Amino acid sequence: MATTPLLPGSSRAAESELAAGRHYAARQPILNLHGRVHGYELLFRNGPEEAFRGDGEFATRNMLDSAMLFGLEKLTSNLPAFVNCTAETLTGGLVQIFPAKITVLEIREGIEPSPKLISACSSLRAAGYKLALDHLTWRRGSKALVEAANYVKVDFARTDAEERHELLRRLTGAPVALVAENVETQEQFAKARAEGFSLVQGFYFCRPLLLKNRGVPSNWLAQVEILRQLQNESLNLRKLTELVKRDPSLTYRLLHLINSPICAMQQKVTSIQAALLAVGEETFRRMATVAITSEMNAGQTTELLRMAFVRGRFCELAAAHKALDGTEQYLLGLLSLLPAMLRVPMKELTPSLPLRKEISRALEGEQVAERGLLEWLEWYEKADWAACDKLEETLNVGASTLIGCHQEAMAWAETALYFA
Repeated sequence: MATTPLLPGSSRAAESELAAGRHYAARQPILNLHGRVHGYELLFRNGPEEAFRGDGEFATRNMLDSAMLFGLEKLTSNLPAFVNCTAETLTGGLVQIFPAKITVLEIREGIEPSPKLISACSSLRAAGYKLALDHLTWRRGSKALVEAANYVKVDFARTDAEERHELLRRLTGAPVALVAENVETQEQFAKARAEGFSLVQGFYFCRPLLLKNRGVPSNWLAQVEILRQLQNESLNLRKLTELVKRDPSLTYRLLHLINSPICAMQQKVTSIQAALLAVGEETFRRMATVAITSEMNAGQTTELLRMAFVRGRFCELAAAHKALDGTEQYLLGLLSLLPAMLRVPMKELTPSLPLRKEISRALEGEQVAERGLLEWLEWYEKADWAACDKLEETLNVGASTLIGCHQEAMAWAETALYFA
C-alpha cells in the first residue's frame, strides 16, 4: 500500500503504523424500533492512538484509505454506512469517493456551520448522499444544516431528558429521522422510544433484562450437544440423528431448510439421516449450526445472531494462530451471547454445558487464556483501539492477522444468515 506524504502535525509513528497495514474498522449497528438493522456507523482508526491527535486532513485521508481498503459494501452488507467527516472532507469533495447510494455523511459536533459548509452539504445531498448531524448543539446556522440533513443523532450518554426535550422541540416539523446514540441498556431503549426516536444505536440488545427466575429451555442442552457434535472432524451419524429427533421444532426447521429452493434438492428429504447423506457433511454442519442458533435466538434481533456467528467464526479462525482448539473456540464465541438470546444469566447456563471447565469459566468472563481472542473481539466491537493494542501484546498475535480473521468471519456470517 502506498503511503501518503508526511503532513504537518502528523507523527512518524502514525505513518509507519498505517504503512504496516494496521488499519482498524469497527462497525456499530443502528436499528429501528423493531430490532431490524437500518445501517452501521463505521469507526476507522487513523493511527496508533485511540483518538488520533495529528493533522485533521491526515486523519481524514487515512479514514478514506481505510474505507477503500475494507469496502463500505462489505462492511455494511449494502446497508447505509454512517461515516464521520471533517469540514475539509465535505467542502473539498473528498467524500465523493464513497458510493452515494449507501453513504451517510456524519457532521460531527464542533464543526462550524459556515456558509461554505452549508453549501457543500446541499450539493452533496443533491448528488444523492444523505447527511447526519452528530451531537447537534443548537447555534447560529444550525437551522440551515438541519434543513440539509436526513438524520439527527442524540447521545444518550451525554444528555439528560430535559436537554433532549429542548432539542427535539426545536426539531419539530423537520423531516429528519431521530437516532438515539450510545443506547446500552433496555431502560435507555425504552426512554428513546417514549421520547420519539425512530432509530437506536448501541449494543443494548446484547444486555437485555435477564430473567433470573426463568428456567433454561428444555431443548437447549440437546441443542448445545448437537453443536458440539457438529464441530467434530468425523460425525457420528446415529448419535447426531437421535439428538436432533429430541427437538421437534428443530427437526421441522432443518427439514424445511433442506427442502427449500436454496438447496435445490432433486427430491424431498424426509429424515435427518437422509438429509445428512443427501447434502454432505459440510453443508449439513453449516445448516444445522444456523438452524440451532436461530432457534436459540427466536424473538430477538437478527443482529444478535449475526454477532454470534461472527464471534464464533473469528475465534475458530484465530485459534490456529494461538495453538488453541478451533472447535472449543468456535463454541466459545458462538455461545458468548447466549444470555442475550435466552435471557438467562450465563452462570445459570454454564453448569450444564458439555464443555471443558476452562471454556465455561471463559464464558462467565474470567480472565483465562482461552478467553483472550474473544476479549479482543469484544473490544474491537466497541472500537476501543487502546484495549485491542494492549491485548495484542499479550496474545502475541499481530493486528493484521486478527483483523483478517475478523473480515473473513464477517463474510462467513453473512453467508450463514441466508439459511437463518
